[in-house]
Amino acid sequence: MVKHYILSLNPTAKHEWDRCVLRDVLSAKRPEMAKLIAEAVNARSGNYLISVNIEVKVLEKAEAPQAEQLALNIAEVSEQPQLQEAA
Repeated sequence: MVKHYILSLNPTAKHEWDRCVLRDVLSAKRPEMAKLIAEAVNARSGNYLISVNIEVKVLEKAEAPQAEQLALNIAEVSEQPQLQEAA
């Protein structure tokens, strides 16, 4: 059984669960590996000792968009007149 997924790696993601995400190509849902394995044994009841072989082939790599950082010149900010609240 060959399945295709999109793997997204973002080591700087805010939340740990967003750092490594595996998604279905068509539905974008996260795969439930236990259900995929159950399909492989035709979902027949029973206990199974199984071996799972994962072979990874990179079919295409797209660069993750980089967050743009704006440079802030402190000298320019301090030279501008400050607005005062009207009393």
